[in-house]
Amino acid sequence: APKRQAAPDGSEEAAVEEVAEPVPKAARTEALPEAPKPPEKPEELEADAPVDKRKVQTAAVTFEGQDTTLNVIPSHSHRVLAALSDGGLHYLVAAARGSVGVKAGRYMYEVKIMEVLTPYESNRHSRPNMSKQAVRLGFSVPGSSLFLGDSEESVCFDAEGFFVVNQTRKPSASKFGRNQVVGLLLNLDPKSANANTVSLFVDGVRVSQPMPLPDGCKGKTLCPHVSFRNLTLHMNFGPEPMAPLPFTCRMLQGAAQADTVVTPRPKKTKDGKFEVVFPVGVPDEGTFHMLDQFMADNPHFVELSDRKLVEWAARSGLPKPKPNFQRTSNDKPDNHFGLQALDELQMRRIIASIAPLVPRNYIVMEVRSNLVKAERMELLKRFSGPHFKRIAKVAIGEPPASYKDKVMKLKLKEKQNKLDLEYKQRQLEKERKKQIMLKKREMIEKRKALQEQVAKVKAEEDAKKKAAAEEEAAAKAAA
Repeated sequence: APKRQAAPDGSEEAAVEEVAEPVPKAARTEALPEAPKPPEKPEELEADAPVDKRKVQTAAVTFEGQDTTLNVIPSHSHRVLAALSDGGLHYLVAAARGSVGVKAGRYMYEVKIMEVLTPYESNRHSRPNMSKQAVRLGFSVPGSSLFLGDSEESVCFDAEGFFVVNQTRKPSASKFGRNQVVGLLLNLDPKSANANTVSLFVDGVRVSQPMPLPDGCKGKTLCPHVSFRNLTLHMNFGPEPMAPLPFTCRMLQGAAQADTVVTPRPKKTKDGKFEVVFPVGVPDEGTFHMLDQFMADNPHFVELSDRKLVEWAARSGLPKPKPNFQRTSNDKPDNHFGLQALDELQMRRIIASIAPLVPRNYIVMEVRSNLVKAERMELLKRFSGPHFKRIAKVAIGEPPASYKDKVMKLKLKEKQNKLDLEYKQRQLEKERKKQIMLKKREMIEKRKALQEQVAKVKAEEDAKKKAAAEEEAAAKAAA
C-alpha cells in the first residue's frame, strides 16, 4: 500500500509508493563465464641489427645458368624471374638459386608474385592432380638439387603455408599469394636466440615461428633459392626492403663481405668458351654409366637428354610413368604421362631452341643421333655460336680401370638392392601367410568355443526339461 509521508513544506501529505529496489542481474543469475582470451603471440626474439662497419659485399645477386632450370628467363638485372610455358613446359617447375650465399650473420631477401598465369589446356580431363600454380621460397646449399625441399640440403616455405624439408611438409605458416611482399629471414648468428633458423614474413608481419635448419644445412653456405610454376616473380635482395620488418635487418645485397660467399661463375676453356660435349658410343654398352660418371666429375655441365626431361617432369609432381622395357631404352625412356604435350616431348623442341641462347656447359646425350652423321651435324649446327666449343667424347674400346671399378660397384649395388627387395618381399609374404594362419586358427578356436557354449546351453535346457518331466510324472503318480 502507498505510504503517507509529509510534504517538504509540511502543508500537505504526499502519497509515496514504496518500491523495492530491483535485484541486480548478477545477483539473480549466475555469473557468465568469461570468454577465453586469444593466445598471446610469442615474444619476438629478433632484435634490431647492430651497426656493422665491416666492408659490404659488392657482387650483385644473380641467377647463373648452372643454377637454374632450362625454362627460367631472368630479366631486369635478374630482378624478375619468368618461365617458358610452351610445349608442356607449364607442367614443369622452374627453379633458380642465387649466386651469393650466406655463411654467417642474419640476412633476408624478399619475393613478390607479380603475375599468375593460367595456360590453356586442350584436354582438361586428363590433367594430373596438382595445382596449376605453385611457389616455394627458401635457401639451399650450393651445388645441391635445384628442386627445393627434395633433400636435407635445402629448406623452404610454400604458398600453402607448409615448411618443406627432405620431401616432408609440415604446416608452419600462413598462406601467401599475389601482390604480397614475402620476406625470408635466415639467422646464422650463434649469439641469437633464433640461431640456425629460417622465418617467413608477409608484408612485414611474421607469419611463422623460426623453423630450425636440418643437419644438411648447418655449418654450410646457404643461397637464396626459389622454385615456381606458372608465375612471374619479383626478387628483391636489397639493400632496402619493400616491406620493413618489426626490427631492422640487413638484406642480402647489403651483407658484410665476410659473411657471404659468391658462387663461382661457370667454368670456361682457356679461350673463354663454353664446352658442348657430344658423347659417341655403342647403345646399351655403358654409355649412360659413362654419362653418370662424367656428370659426377663435372657438376657444372647441364645434361640435355630425354631421360633428364622425364626426370624433370616426375620431380615437378607428375606421376612417374611405369617403364615398359619392351619399347623403351635409356636413350628413349618411357614418357607416357597421359598428357599429349609431355607424351610427345614437345618441350624437347623448346629446350633445343633456348639452350644455345644461354651460355652454359652442355653435354648432349643422344646416343642414336650422335652416331648418325646427318643427325649429329644437325645437333652441331645448334651450337655453332662463337662462345661454344664443340667436343666429341668417344666411348669405344677398353675402358680405364677406374671406370670399370665404378661400374662394378654400381652393378653390385643394383644387384644387392634387387636381392634386398626380393628378400623383403619374401619376408612380407611369409608374414602375410603367418597372419592368415593365425586368423584361421583364431576363427577355429572361436568356432569351437561357440559350439561348446551352444552344447552347454542345450544340455542345460535338456536337463531342465527332464527335471520338469520327472516332477510332472511324480505329481501324476502321487495323484
